[in-house]
Amino acid sequence: MAKQIDYYLTPTSPWTYLGHARFAAIAARQGAAVSVKPVNYGVIFPESGGLPVAKRAPQRQAYRLAELARWRDFLGIPLNVHPKFFPADPAPASCLICAAPEGKRLALAGDLLRAVWAEEQNIADSGVLASIAARHAIADAPAAIAEGKTTYERYTQEALARQVFGAPTYAIGDALFWGQDRLDFVERALAN
Repeated sequence: MAKQIDYYLTPTSPWTYLGHARFAAIAARQGAAVSVKPVNYGVIFPESGGLPVAKRAPQRQAYRLAELARWRDFLGIPLNVHPKFFPADPAPASCLICAAPEGKRLALAGDLLRAVWAEEQNIADSGVLASIAARHAIADAPAAIAEGKTTYERYTQEALARQVFGAPTYAIGDALFWGQDRLDFVERALAN
């Protein structure tokens, strides 16, 4: 039986960005199928006790920035800890991912994450989304975004039912692994 990973994310998460390429490499190395599932953390956080960055205590906000810089430097990945367009509304980009064929979702999500965290682009902007969508042979980004809305809402409800509370979350069977710093555990789970 093929190994299956449900990948719960938001395209505005720096932690998802930091782990995305490593996660894709692990899944490929382990022969695992990935189901990319963008979810609305604006719905999930209130249900799970989480807070948006702007509502967190100052010391938590400061530590988050320090950790982002540490991980960026450790991994050697370009990342602006204060991107010009953060926070941005993740819904249009999430819906775009949801409407894409499953085989294109991982790469599309990677491009959207990189746009926010390394390229100073606004992924809530229709022109930016159209440009990124075109690179993945999605000709009509507005139609795709409209088409993906129902799936986005369904994935959000599914994530709530599975007790997902943060991004990224990697689900293998009933086991949840939260955060890009858990990728070693993801690989171990896939190897068993």
